[in-house]
Amino acid sequence: MPEELTEGEIAERIARIGDQFAVSGDFLYGEELRNGHINTTYRACYRSEDGQVDRYILQRINDYVFKDPAQVMRNVEKVTRHITWKLLRRRRDAAGQTLNLFPARGGRNYIVLPEEGGMWRCYNNIEGTHTYDVVENTRQAYQAGYAFGSFQDLICDMNPEDIKESIPDFHNTPKRYADLLKSVEADVKGRVANCQAELELLKSWESRYSRITDMLASGELPTRITHNDTKINNVMLDEETDDAVCVIDLDTVMPGSVLYDFGDMVRTATCMAKEDEEDLSKVRMEMPFFESLAEGYLDAAHNFLTTKEVEFMPFAGWLITTEIGIRFLTDYLDGDLYFRTEKPEHNLIRARNQFKLAQSIDSQLISMGKYVRRLMKSYSK
Repeated sequence: MPEELTEGEIAERIARIGDQFAVSGDFLYGEELRNGHINTTYRACYRSEDGQVDRYILQRINDYVFKDPAQVMRNVEKVTRHITWKLLRRRRDAAGQTLNLFPARGGRNYIVLPEEGGMWRCYNNIEGTHTYDVVENTRQAYQAGYAFGSFQDLICDMNPEDIKESIPDFHNTPKRYADLLKSVEADVKGRVANCQAELELLKSWESRYSRITDMLASGELPTRITHNDTKINNVMLDEETDDAVCVIDLDTVMPGSVLYDFGDMVRTATCMAKEDEEDLSKVRMEMPFFESLAEGYLDAAHNFLTTKEVEFMPFAGWLITTEIGIRFLTDYLDGDLYFRTEKPEHNLIRARNQFKLAQSIDSQLISMGKYVRRLMKSYSK
């Protein structure tokens, strides 16, 4: 596939791919959605015989990142089926629901198209919703927390052994740091000299990286099925009310700790700066946003969380923010192979941004912990 396609070529490509799935109507137009780092995503619009216009999401699974795309799809199918079953039984609000998969030719929920770049799937497009790349107010932070808390609540009774790792050691922070040190040693692009300050900062934090992995290994923390990519833009919100409607992007659903999910929420739902903001004076964790996020999350999830999971919620925000920064920095040193980049030194910019945010979170851990404990006491009254 060419690196850059014209609008007409993209539309033709979307029409060809959409024809492989059980969507009805005549193709009207298509567009590329470029707000994700990993997968190629298109939105396709069709008009049925009665004049109704429907839109669908077509997505190619990145097989550089996901070495076994079929396993990714098996995980997604298991989780979406369980959530649908649970929602039907509970008749509850659907904040933790997910998108529905459309079958492809041959009956599976995906199809392999080598000429189009690999494995593709099709989701419904939920109309009247939108996403945010950056949180704008405390209501949005609350809704993000509530959505992912509801999602975890819906799948907390699934057996983690039924879901396979789509990316081994995805949130293994000590291994991520070890991988960074290997990239520093190799220095394949001659970029290590550009990030000495960042490497010194990371070395000073080294003793803290294994806290969650150690507790998982010892059984102090339970292993659960988790989303593992709980960015604010993976929650679809109602356009009129900003109420959470749907959780999306289940490719990284794997066994792990709920703290990984909450930590990534802290990273993306408590800072009003984009993760590639170069003016680091704008990068900080806003305590009112954290309070709303924690309230939304615990409103949905407090019934199944253990005392130890609640205790380490603030720390998880620091850890995952640091870990994502490590991953950006590693990709920068390796030559920008993993994350999509849009400008020179994009991954280095992202890494510096995340380390600044981690420092801000670290300075507020005591206040964050006090607020979480106060919230938990309120549920026992």
